[in-house]
Amino acid sequence: MSPSPPSSSSSSSSSLLGFTVKDFRAQLRQLVLTGAAVAVGVAFLVLSVGGAGALVQSYEQSAAADVGDAPVQVAARDGAALPAGTAARAAKVPQVSGVSERLVGHANLLTPTGRPLDDRAMVTSVAADPALRWQRLDTGRWPERAGEIVLDRDSAARVGAGVGGTVRLTQASGGTADVRLTGLLDTSASQALGSQPAIGIPYAQTATYATGLRATHLDLAVRPGADALRVAKDVTKELGGGVTARTHAGAVDEAVQSGRTMYAVVLTAALSFVLIAMAVARMVVTNTFSVVLAQRARQLALLRCIGTDRDQVRRIIRRQGLMLGVLASGSGLAAGAGACALGTALLAGLADLGPLHISLMPGRWTFVLGGLFGVLLTLWAVRKPARAASAVPPVAALAASGAATLPEPGSRALREAVSVLMLVAGAGLLALGAFGGSAVSLLVVTLGSILTFFAVLRYARYVLPPFVALIGLALRRPFGTVGRLSVQQLRANAGRTGAAASAMLVGVTVAVSAVTAIGVTKGGLEDMLASRMPAVFALDGDADRVPADAVAALRAAPGLTVAPVRTATLTVDGQRTVVATADPAALNPDAEGVAAARALKDGEALALGGRGGSLTVQGAPATAAGTTRLTVVDGGGALPVALFPEATVYVNGATLDRLAPGGAARTSTVLVNPADGTGHDEARSAVDRALAAHPDIRIADTGSDAAMVRSMLDRLMLVVTVLLGFSMCIAALGVAATLMLTVEERTREFGMLRAIGLAGDQLRRMLTLESVLLALSGALAGTVLGVVYGTLAARSVMGDRVSPPDVLASSGGTALTVLGILAATVLTGVAASVLPARRVRRMVVVDALRAS
Repeated sequence: MSPSPPSSSSSSSSSLLGFTVKDFRAQLRQLVLTGAAVAVGVAFLVLSVGGAGALVQSYEQSAAADVGDAPVQVAARDGAALPAGTAARAAKVPQVSGVSERLVGHANLLTPTGRPLDDRAMVTSVAADPALRWQRLDTGRWPERAGEIVLDRDSAARVGAGVGGTVRLTQASGGTADVRLTGLLDTSASQALGSQPAIGIPYAQTATYATGLRATHLDLAVRPGADALRVAKDVTKELGGGVTARTHAGAVDEAVQSGRTMYAVVLTAALSFVLIAMAVARMVVTNTFSVVLAQRARQLALLRCIGTDRDQVRRIIRRQGLMLGVLASGSGLAAGAGACALGTALLAGLADLGPLHISLMPGRWTFVLGGLFGVLLTLWAVRKPARAASAVPPVAALAASGAATLPEPGSRALREAVSVLMLVAGAGLLALGAFGGSAVSLLVVTLGSILTFFAVLRYARYVLPPFVALIGLALRRPFGTVGRLSVQQLRANAGRTGAAASAMLVGVTVAVSAVTAIGVTKGGLEDMLASRMPAVFALDGDADRVPADAVAALRAAPGLTVAPVRTATLTVDGQRTVVATADPAALNPDAEGVAAARALKDGEALALGGRGGSLTVQGAPATAAGTTRLTVVDGGGALPVALFPEATVYVNGATLDRLAPGGAARTSTVLVNPADGTGHDEARSAVDRALAAHPDIRIADTGSDAAMVRSMLDRLMLVVTVLLGFSMCIAALGVAATLMLTVEERTREFGMLRAIGLAGDQLRRMLTLESVLLALSGALAGTVLGVVYGTLAARSVMGDRVSPPDVLASSGGTALTVLGILAATVLTGVAASVLPARRVRRMVVVDALRAS
C-alpha cells in the first residue's frame, strides 16, 4: 500500500521530498525489473567501451612489438625504402655500436605438390645481433647459416613442415631450393607479419631468395652510457632530410598513432549498439511509469485535491525517476565492472595472446559518464509520464477504480501530422536510395529507414494488435479457452500491448535488418564478383611477364579458356600509361565492359572512367614515329584495371600491335575461365598441373576471394547478433515488468477466473501465452520491417543483382538466423512470464476477489 499523501499544510520542499522517498520505496517492487533494464544498458555500455579499448590495446601493442628492442631506430619519413648506403653512414656516428638493416622482400613458399601458396610470403632478414632482432621466435632456434630459415606456424602447417624438416622456396634467380626449418615465428601479435606467410632468413642470405628487396628500417645499438636521444639526433643530422632517427619510445609512439583513429572508429561502432539498447531501455522505463501512474490515477487526483499543484506532481515523479536511475546505474556499473574483470581473467587464462597484455576494464571516466548517462536517460524517460500524470484532474478522485488512462500531453493533431510526414518522407527516401543508384544510396536508405520506423512506432497501438490476432488464430485450437483469453486481453488493451511490444520491435527490427543486409550481400556475392571480374583465375608472377611456355601449357590443358593479357607502356595525352588488350571472346561475358570490348573496332579504346572523347597516343619508345588518335567508346567501366591492375586504357589486339610493334607489348598476366561443363575445382586442378614447371607463378582465385569475404560477413553477422542480443534482453525485462504490473491490476479478474473453475496451471499458461504473444508480435512486426529495410539496404549497394526471395533463401544461413531470432523471442517471452505466472499461481482466491 502506498503511503498517505502529505497534508495541505505540509507543502514545504522537505515534506514533499519525504513523501517522494516513501512513495518510491512503496513502489520499488513494481520498478525492479525496469531498473534492471537500465542496469543492463549501463553494463552493456561499460562492456562496449572496455571491449573497444581492448581491441585498440591489442592493435597498439602489436604495433609496438614490431618496433623491436633497439634503442634507436631509423626510418624514411614517407615510409619509403631507405637510400643505399644509409646503414654505412649511420655506423659512422659516434656512440653507435651496431647497425642492423631490416630487409623486406617476397618469395614463394611451395607445397609438397610443387605449387606455391596462393598468397605470396613476406621475407624479412634476421639480424646477426640477437639484441637487434625484432621478430619473435616461438619454438626452435634462429637461422644462423645459409640454407636455414624460420617460418610462421600456420605456413609451416600448410606446407606440412616441422622444426628440423625441409621446406622448398623459390629463389630470386628463378629456381627453387630446399632449406632447413630451424624454428617457428610467433606472428600472433605482429601487424607486419600476421596477415600473410612470413619467412625469416639470415641477413647475408636474404637476397638469394627474396625479390623486390628493400631496406625499411635500421636498428641501432648504442654504446654503454650513451644517451639514446642524443644519438638519435646525431644520426638524423648525419643522414640528412627524408630520414628520421627515433629513440625506442619515440618509435613506439609513432607506430601507435593510427591506433587513436582506430579507437574512435571502433568506439563509435560499439556505442551505436549501446544507443539502440539504451533506446529500448528508455521505452521500457516510459511504459512502466505510464502503467504505474495510470494505476495510481486516483491517488494522483487526491494529491491534486489537497493542494498539490501540477509542478509538484511532476517533481515527485521526476525525483522518483532520478532515484531509480541512480540505483539502476550503480547496479549496472558494478555488473559491468565485474564482467570486464571476468573477461580480462578469461583472456589471460585461455587465450594465446603472446606478448600482449589486454585489459577489458575501461578508465574511471567511463564509469562516471556511463552512470551519468543512465541517470539522465531515466530522467528523460519519465518526462512524458510525469507530464501526463500532472494533467490528471482532481475530479478523477471520485472514480470507482483507482486506475485510469492518463491523458496524452501535447496536440494530437500535431503528432499525427508529424508521424504522417515522417512516414511519407521516409518511404520516399527508401525508394530513392534503393532504386536511384546514387553514390550515397546506403545513407539515403538508412535515413529513410529511421524516419519510417519512428512513424511505425507512433502507430504501434494500431499495428501490433493485428499481429497478436494473427498469432492467436494458431493458438486457439491447441490452447483452447486459455488461448482465447490471452488474445482477448491483449487486444482489449491495445495501447499497453503496443507500448510493451514496441521495445521488442526495436531490437528485432535492427537485428533482422543487419542480418538480412549482410545475408543478402553474402548471397549475391558470387554473382557480384562474376559481374565484375572478367575471369575466375588470374596468373600472378614475380617477373614482369608470363613465360610463353606457361601460356602454351595452359592452352593445351583441357577444360580451360585462356586469355593472355598483353600490355605496353605508352605516352597517352602526355602521360606514361599502361595500355592493355585481351581476347574478349575468352572473357566472362557478364563482366563490366566485356560487351563493349567485343564491339570495339580498330582505332577505338575503352578508358578507365572515360566517357567519350579521344586520346592521343605516341608509339612505343623504340618505334615512336608520330602520334595516333583513339576514339574513346562509352561502356568500358573498369575493364582495363580488371584485366591488369596498372592498366587504364583498353584497345583491341590489332590496335595494340600498331601502337607497340615489334614485340614491344608483353604478356603481363593470363586470365583463365573454366570451359563449359568444367567445374571450379576441376579447372583449378588443371591450372595447377599446367603450371607445375613454374613454381614462381601464383594463381589469384576469385572463388577464394569470395570465400574470404563470406567468412568475414559470417563473423560480422555473429558479432551484430550478439551485440543486439542485449537490446532483446532489455525488451524481455520490459515485457516482464508490464506483466507484473498487470497482475496487480487484474487481481480481481484472476480471482473470478479461479472461482469459475480455471485452474492455477491454466492461469499460469495464460500469463505465459500473453508474454509470448507480446514478445512475438513485436518480433514478427520487426522481422517484416527488418527484412524490408535490410533488403533495400543491400540493393542500394548491389543494385539489380539483388533478388530478395532467391538470395535470402540461398544466403547460407540468413533465413535460419532470422528464424533463430524468432525462436529466441519465444524463449524470451517464456522467461519473462516466469515471475508473473508464479505470482498468479500463488494467489488465494478469496483474497483476490476482495481486491479493488
